[in-house]
Amino acid sequence: MKNIFKTILILFVGVTSFVSCSTDDSSTAPVNANTRTQGIFTVLSGDTTIEMNGVIGSTSLNDFNTLFTAFPDINLITIKMCDGSEDDDTNLVLSARVHQLNISTHLMNDGLIASGGVDFFLAGVERTKGTNTQIGVHSWSDGGSVQATDFPVGHANHLPYINYYVSVGFTQQAAEDFYYFTINAAPAEDIHWMTDIEIETYHIVTN
Repeated sequence: MKNIFKTILILFVGVTSFVSCSTDDSSTAPVNANTRTQGIFTVLSGDTTIEMNGVIGSTSLNDFNTLFTAFPDINLITIKMCDGSEDDDTNLVLSARVHQLNISTHLMNDGLIASGGVDFFLAGVERTKGTNTQIGVHSWSDGGSVQATDFPVGHANHLPYINYYVSVGFTQQAAEDFYYFTINAAPAEDIHWMTDIEIETYHIVTN
């Protein structure tokens, strides 16, 4: 897969600012019952839920695997904020693993997911959201001037995302519909906040 970067621009009322990337700081120490945080993931009391808060980075897959090894009863990831991915290759592998482990995802009240964070959320075998949430999508770019919309429908550069959506339960048609919606919804330097109708149309939540 090409080295593709998804970045987002958050537009507030009267102010335009980039959402800062959370530090993906992974500890190398072994995890035990008293060490519940790895990077952007924290295991909550009860040992079945991970809270996620931050940007997905190159260590996020290892961070998740470390926690799941220590807490194998994890069945839910609640997301406070995940406004993108600094490493799309890692994000797709991590997300596929979450789905394979039959883990559900939930976007918390006042939570936000955007760009690669939406891809991660879609990994949940069940996907729910709270109130006052934001779900943002846009085109990917190569880190420069080349964007997804520069390639024709059906081009091989579109397949990693479409194939990923199919792998987490979308039909081929639904995967293509959602993918092409996202890349046309906003350019890579901007963001489109999905409406309630769009969230329903593209099966972002499962109930």
